[in-house]
Amino acid sequence: MSVKPHPTSALFAGPFALATLSAADEAAFPALVTPGGRVLDLRSAFDDPALTMLALLGRWEEALPRLHALAGDGGAELPPLDGFRVHAPVEPRQVFQSGANYRQHVIDLHVAHRDPADGRTEEEARAEAARIMDRRAAEDLPYVFIGLPSAITGPYDDVVLPAWAEKPDWELELAVVIGRPAHRVSVEEALGHVAGYTIANDLTDRATVFRRDMPQIGTDWLRSKNAPGFTPLGPWIVPADSVGTPDDLRVTLRLNGEVMQDESTKDMIFNVARVVAYASRTARLLPGDLVLTGSPAGNGMHWGRLLCDGDVMEGSVTGLGVQRTRCVAEAS
Repeated sequence: MSVKPHPTSALFAGPFALATLSAADEAAFPALVTPGGRVLDLRSAFDDPALTMLALLGRWEEALPRLHALAGDGGAELPPLDGFRVHAPVEPRQVFQSGANYRQHVIDLHVAHRDPADGRTEEEARAEAARIMDRRAAEDLPYVFIGLPSAITGPYDDVVLPAWAEKPDWELELAVVIGRPAHRVSVEEALGHVAGYTIANDLTDRATVFRRDMPQIGTDWLRSKNAPGFTPLGPWIVPADSVGTPDDLRVTLRLNGEVMQDESTKDMIFNVARVVAYASRTARLLPGDLVLTGSPAGNGMHWGRLLCDGDVMEGSVTGLGVQRTRCVAEAS
């Protein structure tokens, strides 16, 4: 099941975006979507009946000029988008996730979880936390961990809340889509390996983030973040050359129409280039891989309001469209 796409969901920066679509009872295919909401099947455009989005991204440098040429041909005679189902735009081989990467969010956490015996005022605690964040940005490294591709679902699909998830929460994020293999690249080189950007909502069950049976182990990201459908993705991949700098995009999440998160990516402690470069220090990033860049302040734990059956989340990032998903409790 899925909710109806937002009426403005076809709007994105630039002359085209990429999507993975399907018609009723037919196989999914990679598509070019025009700003007017028309669809070009890229299997026929590239004369490759087996073409997938992952394969297209694997030949990104060759494909990008061709995609621009196809977008420039117009598209008035192409079929409309509303005749197709929109899937997650890519099925990545690897998913890298950045945590504690928004300055205001981490300051809020620092203040909220300070020792009850701490005698400082909130203003003093926030000032100290701000100094720590400034030092971290200057001297430390991003915090990156691994997610599962099997957690990804479409941008309008229902999100099933598992019966075991006691505190399911939202985390809207800017997601990077890799277009060129990247291994041990510098910060200056990193954005040259990016094909484009999309939207991810990295759902988390707060009750299972930390192991209660083995607290010395620390965080349990497998349990807390990787249930099927816990990463709604899309709707589009917008090419990097249409987005421009990713360092001042607005990340906004609405829950049942109420704004919960609303922050610019310029609040990141480590910007997109630094996160991509850091992930590539250890791993070899492959075309189609995702790098999630962290979530700003305004999660459910902050508001004291976690996800429940029937909630509708609407997430947008400047120039990347809108995703809209409904939460459904797991059937008992």
